[in-house]
Amino acid sequence: MEFFDYYEKLFGERWPALLEALKGEGRATKLQFGDDLEPYFLDEASVFAAEALGVEPGMDVLDMCAAPGGKTLVIASKLKGEGSLQSNDRSPDRRMRLKRVIDDSLPESWRSIINVTGYDGMKFGLHKKESYDRILLDAPCSSDRHVLASPTHLAEWSSKRVKRLSVEQGALLASAVDALRPGGMLVYGTCALSPMENDDVVKKILKKRPSMQFVEIPELLPGADRTEFGVHILPDRSEGRGPIYCAKLIKT
Repeated sequence: MEFFDYYEKLFGERWPALLEALKGEGRATKLQFGDDLEPYFLDEASVFAAEALGVEPGMDVLDMCAAPGGKTLVIASKLKGEGSLQSNDRSPDRRMRLKRVIDDSLPESWRSIINVTGYDGMKFGLHKKESYDRILLDAPCSSDRHVLASPTHLAEWSSKRVKRLSVEQGALLASAVDALRPGGMLVYGTCALSPMENDDVVKKILKKRPSMQFVEIPELLPGADRTEFGVHILPDRSEGRGPIYCAKLIKT
């Protein structure tokens, strides 16, 4: 099958152990912000990516591709009801789930500053130029762990899809960069395995937007791998966490 051949070439001797870990149980942590509120379970690597954004109360923040909502909860917990949070997702169905997660899991004072929207992420740079202090772009990606769990998606998988997604990710990242204020930071993330969707996307934006510089994320989760521009957390070395890639960029 093309999926297995593709990733075996990428990971070499590591692939058998990584494949087994991808098929295994993930490692989630419980997010709960009140005894009367619904808990939400989120991969610890996803929590790490959202926390890497460095959100503080009073900031204007965009979660560009926010559904199903776990990272929005992390960001909201950092803002503590001060500033603004735009949680955006283009899909109406995913947006409904996002709203439910926010309503069920956050105290009202934190919810009051959240605006759920359904815009095309590629338009933010045009219509909301230099509007945000922090942006999280958790980009749509190959979602390889989910592909493995679905025989239908596995049969349909192709390397062409990886290339197509990387082009879309690049357009979303360019939009995020243009929507970021000078001095602002963004985190670009995926749950993809291929560098084409990760470091390669970041490398291209650094060439296209000279105002952007990557920032090394200082503290890592156990077993995380540093890449050229970011961090890759994979379940074979990180006790089931991930896969999550994230890179932190600042606009100078």
